[in-house]
Amino acid sequence: MSLGLVLTGVILVVTIGMHNPNPPVEPVAAVAPPPTSPAAQPKPHPGAEAPRVGLAAPPDRPLVSDQAELDAWAKRVADKTRLDARVLSAYGRAEMWMQRQKPSCHLSWATLAAIGNQAFGTATPDENGTLAVNPGRAEAPDTDKGKYDGDRTADHRIGPLQMLPSAWHNHAQRANGDGKPADPANLDDAAFTAARYLCSAGDDLGTPAGWWHAMTVYNPAVNYVQDVFTAADSYAAVSVAP
Repeated sequence: MSLGLVLTGVILVVTIGMHNPNPPVEPVAAVAPPPTSPAAQPKPHPGAEAPRVGLAAPPDRPLVSDQAELDAWAKRVADKTRLDARVLSAYGRAEMWMQRQKPSCHLSWATLAAIGNQAFGTATPDENGTLAVNPGRAEAPDTDKGKYDGDRTADHRIGPLQMLPSAWHNHAQRANGDGKPADPANLDDAAFTAARYLCSAGDDLGTPAGWWHAMTVYNPAVNYVQDVFTAADSYAAVSVAP
């Protein structure tokens, strides 16, 4: 009889587990892990080195469409990094344009990818490039009267790459050249605007001093910049691996 009761209990447990109408919900990760986890590496020392450079985006050809080359590059990098190809195309376009407009900046798409990884993880934009990301916590006195972040009392970081409204106002530019105002919720506009911001002070992001200075202007939190470094370095490394 005891053996029968034990078997009955096991069967019930298994059956209930299989038919539970309200199974526990698995937590959703807010951040897409880079190829090498930041937790698995020591924190980089500020200013000691710059992240490695990722597989270069195609050169920008102002008078010829380079969309096919950009799409092929984005697919290749997506296969190696596990990032979304549509997201990568926004970062690649920003690198292409800054390489032509400000070649001394040496901005790599990998830095933009690391910033995006912190902000929206594995989310992807819709067919129009829109990627809704909630404003961050209040960080500074209000400069936009709530125009971008909806708060008339303080400034919050906005958009897919989490820029303060003041930085967005000073550096925003439309990425597709249609003449419309740049949209903070559009990933292409956000990537190009973030690239312009990172390159605005004349820093060479290919050097340790230049990369760290540009990033601490972008966000002065040292832990944040260290995490961006680790992710950017990891994305870059796998993108050029055989």
